[in-house]
Amino acid sequence: MIGVLEPAIPHLKALHIAMLVLWCGGLFALPLMLSLHDDAIGQADYSRVRRATHYGYTLVVTPAAVAAIASGTALIFLREVFVAWMFAKLVFVALLVAFHAWVGHTLVSVAETEGTHRPPAALLPLFLLLVPVLGILTLVLAKPDLGRIPLPAWLETPRELQLPFDVPSR
Repeated sequence: MIGVLEPAIPHLKALHIAMLVLWCGGLFALPLMLSLHDDAIGQADYSRVRRATHYGYTLVVTPAAVAAIASGTALIFLREVFVAWMFAKLVFVALLVAFHAWVGHTLVSVAETEGTHRPPAALLPLFLLLVPVLGILTLVLAKPDLGRIPLPAWLETPRELQLPFDVPSR
């Protein structure tokens, strides 16, 4: 089955990279846009900024995130990249997803509490976003051998325990 899909791998990789650029670019832009949510700029400008952040998040950044994660997951299985650096990368992807959720929460808070919720200044969120982005880039480009990192024995050996629920048989 994987052999049949092998010609699609370069296209899937291109889709993955394009969606990552949109996702990360949007995550860098949204805190800057959120910092413009100020009643002092006038109602028309405030409404314009509010609509731009809302539609940017819901129509561009979130679909790009879903497509990036879906194509990345498919690439993991198609290329059979079950190595330590990939699992470390997935930790940084989880941080990226958490940042994405925080931006969405902040957008909703600003919208639902008109004038009372102030988003943080853009500088701190942007520096926090650099951690997962640079971590992902470092791991993907360097593909370091993380096998030398000592792990506890319980992580390296099967436990041979039953799942805490019944798995239906086919």
